[in-house]
Amino acid sequence: MDTSIKKKRVRGRLSREMIEDAAFNVIETEGLSGFSMRKLAAALGCEAMSIYHHFPSVAHLHEALVDRLVGSLEMPDAGLPWRQRMRIAIEDFRRIGRDHPAYATFLVTYRMNSPICLAWLNGILSLFRDGGFDTELSARLFRAVGYYLMGAVLDENAGYAKGPSAVNTVGDEQLARDFPNVMAAGRFFGAAEFDKTFELGLDMLLDEMERLRDGAGAGQLSGKV
Repeated sequence: MDTSIKKKRVRGRLSREMIEDAAFNVIETEGLSGFSMRKLAAALGCEAMSIYHHFPSVAHLHEALVDRLVGSLEMPDAGLPWRQRMRIAIEDFRRIGRDHPAYATFLVTYRMNSPICLAWLNGILSLFRDGGFDTELSARLFRAVGYYLMGAVLDENAGYAKGPSAVNTVGDEQLARDFPNVMAAGRFFGAAEFDKTFELGLDMLLDEMERLRDGAGAGQLSGKV
């Protein structure tokens, strides 16, 4: 079949969902830095202009991708205990980061100000309010949890999961001799240990939030901020 005819047919059936699906695939294959509209068009078998018909710019496409991921997140059942609801919300965001490792670095640094993202942010802040926190403490705890969550997503997808970054690496023999503490801890740094480490940190955060809520340090916090 003539290539031009094929591309015209592709354009005729091209949809936003198809473009988004292909964009995620190209990003995971090529990496975020290797992504381009030209590569996306090649993956779809169409001209780049066909994509621009649906998304006027790369920024519009990224907004749609973020909206799609964030829009898939649901607020936990209000009938569940508050701590369980908060855990579910945090772990759900971590999950979409792990499901899209190459895109995770963009996702966690993207300023979420589209209607879909704002609706999710509003729901999360409401979740803090449901936990008994006032506006200021809800905002500060939201940011604190975000620091932990975003750091975990970045590290798990673009940090230790990728292996050593240094050119001059150290062998096991030298590691054991000169850096014994690193050698001993090393087995807990691997991807197989990510979940257990994340859960430990999350429990610490939730414990402290409940301590503040129950008044065992609220006065101290208000004096610091």
